[in-house]
This record gives sequence, structure tokens and C-alpha cells, in this order.
Amino acid sequence: MDFPRIIIYNSGMDKYDVICIGTALLDSILRGFDPEPVSVSGFRAESGSVNVGGEAVNESSALAKLGVKTGILCYLGEDDAGVLIEKKLSEAGVDTGLIVREKEHPTPVTTMFVRENGTRMSVTNQAHKYNFHPEARGFEAMDAKAVLLGSLFRAPFDDPQVIHSVLTAAKAKGMTVFADTKIPNFHPLRLEDIAQSLPLIDYITPNEDEGRYYTGKDQPEAMAGVFLEYGISNVIIKLGDKGCFFRNREKSIRLDAFKIRAVDSTGAGDNFIAGFVSELLRGSTQEEALTFANACGAVCSTAVGACTALKGREQILEFLREHGKA
Repeated sequence: MDFPRIIIYNSGMDKYDVICIGTALLDSILRGFDPEPVSVSGFRAESGSVNVGGEAVNESSALAKLGVKTGILCYLGEDDAGVLIEKKLSEAGVDTGLIVREKEHPTPVTTMFVRENGTRMSVTNQAHKYNFHPEARGFEAMDAKAVLLGSLFRAPFDDPQVIHSVLTAAKAKGMTVFADTKIPNFHPLRLEDIAQSLPLIDYITPNEDEGRYYTGKDQPEAMAGVFLEYGISNVIIKLGDKGCFFRNREKSIRLDAFKIRAVDSTGAGDNFIAGFVSELLRGSTQEEALTFANACGAVCSTAVGACTALKGREQILEFLREHGKA
């Protein structure tokens, strides 16, 4: 597979290649949690760490490391968690000039329990509920090739009007729209609630659980069919250790996952979509971009934390060469 090595992304007409919009938070990650208490109120775990996270943070960090000129539009509180997240974003090469900072609302913190096989469960709190308004931040005046909604169906994209305003502005600017999804945690929404906005989405990327939740279907082909019926142009169902499934009105593509020893799958889907977006913008075919995306998700899963393992594009190309895919 021939991946281009020397690319000029930005012609000077656009300030960004991609603007990521969505959740920013801290992940407090406990790996190998033992539910048996060792004292009246004491428990043990194999390891504990604090990592920056949230879909917009994970995706923008990965995009910047892959060589994409990336800006992030997210909310952070004026607290230590917010300071740390902004610092890590800057270190990754993300433009942080669009971040909204306010004293009234704390930065969300998520507690993650990671199992031995790398799968996880998480605990959110009321801080995740705060819904800032990206459409009120002059988004329609921002120049970019693409916009990536990091968490469709969760704040700030759990309000149909916010969704429609941002997508309408993006399409008016000629941006390609990518939408990653989440299952609602505070404000339940269904596909029919935002039916007028869905045709504005070029690529939607639910995982298998999210696809099942929104479509009521069990098979990726059927899930994708429902999204297509709502007018979305391209559908990618992320299947974890089973790979991914792509479908539009012309073709279907199914790719197996790479075989790795998974340590923590936190952020693997976010790294996947970042890899896909980066390669698509470079001019790769959809199948090439999906293969690269699979590699990004696999590499992410080899370390604890969503923004830990992926270092750069050459690392992913080397991974692909090692696995006979480049």
C-alpha cells in the first residue's frame, strides 16, 4: 500500500486543517481493580494514573501528532485539571486558542476501571453535563478543511439546535463533517431527534454498542444501512478487536483488526478516527485511510491512557510495515 510521505496540508487559505469540537476532561484510570476490600474502606488496584482525555482532546492530540494542523474548541474550567489539559494539548501541537474557560463550571473528571484485557467501564458526574455553546463562539468565521464532532449525542452536542447550527455553519464554509458518537448520559437523543441535521454529516463513526443503541440492529451492515437511510454519506462501524466496517451507497469495506497485546483501550476509537481523518485529508483512498486508522487504534491500546502511545505518523507507518500493510 502506497502512503504518501511528503504532503502539504494547508495552502494558507485555511487556518486549520481540522477543528475538533467536544468534550475535554481528565481520566483517572485504575487498572486491575480488585473489588475485594483490604480494609473497611480500602481497595487495591494494579496501577493508577491520571491522563488527559475526552473525545475532542484525544482526537485533536492524535491529529496534531500525525502532522495535521489542528485546533480544538472545547470547554475547560479555571482549575488545575483545566490547566493540565491545556498544557498537554499545547505539547501535542494543538492550537488551544479556541478553548472556552469559565470559573463557574469545573473541568470534568472521569474515573475509569480498566480490566486485564484492556476493556473498560467509566463513571461520569454532573460536571460532564455542562453544555457550552460552540455555535456562539464565532465558529462560522473559522477556516478549516474539516470539522470533527468528538461526541455527537453528548455535551455540547446533546442539543438538536446546537448540532444543527454548527453543522449548517460548517457546510456553508465547505468543510467536510466527521461525527464520532457516544451513547447519551444526561440528555437522551435519538436519530429521529436530529433527523434534519444528519444529511449534513459526511462521515459518522459509531462503535458497535453505539450502532446497536441508535439503530436497533445487531449486524454492522444493517446498522450502517439505517444511518444511510437518514442521509449520512458514509458510515464506519468501529468493531474494537474485530476491526471496522465501512459502508456508503456504492461500496462496503470490512477490515480485520491488528493482533496486539491490548493494555488499555481507552481512546482507541478516538485515535482510530484521527488516523482516518488525517489520511483522508492527505488524499488516501477510503480503504487506505481505514487501514491506517486501524493501526492508530491498535497502537493506542498498547499503553495506559488515550494520548500516551501514539507519537507520530512515521511510527504508524512502521507499524504497518511490520504487519505487511505498507
